[in-house]
Amino acid sequence: MGGMQFYGKKVCFIGAHPDDIEIGCGALISRIAGKTDIRCVTFSDNQKNPLLKNLVEEHYASMQTLGVPRERVDLLDFETRRFQEHRQEILETMISILRADDPDIVFVHTKSDVHQDHIVITQEALRAFRGRTVLGFDVIRSSYGFFPDFLVGVEEEDVQKKLDALACYKTYAEKYYFSPDITRATLIRNGAICERPYAEGFDILRIVADFAE
Repeated sequence: MGGMQFYGKKVCFIGAHPDDIEIGCGALISRIAGKTDIRCVTFSDNQKNPLLKNLVEEHYASMQTLGVPRERVDLLDFETRRFQEHRQEILETMISILRADDPDIVFVHTKSDVHQDHIVITQEALRAFRGRTVLGFDVIRSSYGFFPDFLVGVEEEDVQKKLDALACYKTYAEKYYFSPDITRATLIRNGAICERPYAEGFDILRIVADFAE
């Protein structure tokens, strides 16, 4: 089946909180793990909340399930819901990621996300990664009006890896947005948009490209 081929030697996934990257990009990460250099950076470990004490290890386990080793996963300690107060530090952290990793493609939260921390992550990423392709992923619980216009086909095994990765979050087992039915249905719906069995969907925040003959 025809479709644009895209590739990045280095791909960086940036989220605000543990679980964001997996919810938005889990199937894609499964698809590209082992084929490119992946780095995942989450800006808050949510450890100010005593009810979330297991979240750190659940996050590492989830990423490992998708094929991302612990040494390529960064979990920072910015305080949840207070990112607005730390914009400059967040920007400087992203610039350090740019200098250290020099990613070709960066995935962040969609502009359709209304969570205050997610908004800051996306705005600062667009400043830090001006010369890079930036795509936005959706976290269903906090999106408002998201419609994917960049769709990447994935396989059944990637769908299952995403489900297995989200199942690592025992802390969130009762949350509606962790329902395997919702996750699978979203991937089927995205696939239907682009005539594939399954697809992960993103919106285009910035495409930087060269045309190759």
